[in-house]
Amino acid sequence: MIIRGQKLKQAILAALADEEIIKILDCAMYRSKSVNDVIKECDIPHTTAYRKIKWLLEEGLIVIDKVQITQDGKKLSLFRSVLKALNIKYEYNSVIIEAEQNLSIVEKITERFFSLD
Repeated sequence: MIIRGQKLKQAILAALADEEIIKILDCAMYRSKSVNDVIKECDIPHTTAYRKIKWLLEEGLIVIDKVQITQDGKKLSLFRSVLKALNIKYEYNSVIIEAEQNLSIVEKITERFFSLD
């Protein structure tokens, strides 16, 4: 799919320029992860991880895959990357971004949407 929206294009380009965001996207590509999982696996400071994950959620580059309730009653959100692969091409006065969606996430979201009563 070709990304048409300027805001999403800018978000993708900004994400690819940030080493820690790339680590987060890689970490959450094939399995849903909590913020604590990302902090441990990617060796990113707590505040940085929370700030960058919040930004990724706002920009639509990751989605909350599921919410779990822990044994002590706290809510734990698990998120996953929306995109699997990107191909970026620059031509005179134009940036073309082709993206491959992370299909397992798209299928889950579609399934949830159509299962609503």
